[in-house]
Formats: sequence, C-alpha cells, structure tokens
Amino acid sequence: MRDALVGAAFQLFLERGYEETTVDDIVALAGVGRRSFFRYFPSKEDVVFPDHERCLADMTAFLSEETDTDDPVLRVCDAARLVLRMYAENPTFSVQRYRLTRKVPGLRTYELSVVWRYERALAEYLRGRSAGPGGDTLRADVVAAAVVAAHNNALRSWLRSDGKGDAAEAVDHALGYVHDTFGSSTGEPTDGNPDETPDETPEDVVVVVSRRGAPMWRVVQEIESAFGRD
Repeated sequence: MRDALVGAAFQLFLERGYEETTVDDIVALAGVGRRSFFRYFPSKEDVVFPDHERCLADMTAFLSEETDTDDPVLRVCDAARLVLRMYAENPTFSVQRYRLTRKVPGLRTYELSVVWRYERALAEYLRGRSAGPGGDTLRADVVAAAVVAAHNNALRSWLRSDGKGDAAEAVDHALGYVHDTFGSSTGEPTDGNPDETPDETPEDVVVVVSRRGAPMWRVVQEIESAFGRD
C-alpha cells in the first residue's frame, strides 16, 4: 500500500503538478482512504521522500556498530554511501524526485531539513569518537558538513545527468577529498603547526546577505544564484 501511494502520488505530480495535487487525489487514484495515507505519511511532502526515514535509521545503526577501523572519518564516509545506495536502487524515481524538488520551493526546504538530520547523525558519531570531555564539537561539525557536501555534490551531478554514469565512482572520488583532508588513524586534529601544513591554493569565499524575514526557499535561491547554479 505504501508503494502504491508513492506511485499514485508521483503519477499525479507529473501529470498535474505538485501544488495542484491533493491528498484526496492521491488516495482516490491508489484506491485507499485518507486514513491509510496518513498511516504511512504525515503530510504530502513526506510522500516525496518516502525512503529517508529508513535510510536515516540504517545510517544510525551502521554508525553504532562495533568496527575495527581507527579512522572515524572513513566510517562516516562509508555511512554517507548508504544514502547513495538508496538513490541508486531506483534511478528513475530518484531523477523524477530531483526534478520535482527543483521546481517546488517548499520541497527544497523540506529536503534541506532531511539533509540536516543526516549531517547531525554523522556529527554526533564523530563527537563520540573524539577524545576529551564532550568531544571535539567544532571538528565533528566541520567534517560532517564536508562529508555531506561532497556526497551531495556528486549525487546531484549524477541526478542532473538523468542517472547516467557510475554514481558510486563519482561519490567515492568526492569523499576521497574529505578523507584525504581530515582522515587519520586516530581521528584527532593536527597540532596546527603551519610548518607541517601542505601548501594550499586559496579558495574564493562567497558571502550571501538576505533579509531576516525572507522565506527559506528565497534564501536557498539566493545562495544557489551566488554560486552560479540553477
């Protein structure tokens, strides 16, 4: 029934548009009642992202497992690959969802909240693996954000290509940068000695200014515009 509701919803989204489709339309096409819909999905937005709760649970379980690795950064990179596997299981659906999300500002905001939950799960694991009281919060947050950014950059490139090519290879390449930068046998930061830091090429910094009361979709739009992305 859950799959039938998702299938009916996306059929209507593609035919009529997301905003023009109601929950009543979805249950009518699926041949079930409203109560059945809300048993599986709290809102219409949730039917667009039906698999993220399961994936987040899988990621949390994966991070809580005992492991022989001494490199927490490698572990969170592997956890991020679980998200890729979810998308790669059904490329057609993933591409359709990506296109729909790009068109509907509310869904883009919803997606940001989902991504934030993945990032928090990774950061919480890293803090637990850090030495000292409370762990290294700053480093955990930075590494978690870097893992999510690298993963999503490669994933979205694959989605923009209509699911063509090797998504796993692209994600591995992107996560390799993160591991090369932050990974170590202990997961601890270096002492910050500039003499031991390899030469780095300075990167551009983009600053986006937005009104305090601006809706989140507008803020996201301004950020994407600043980076020159559609």
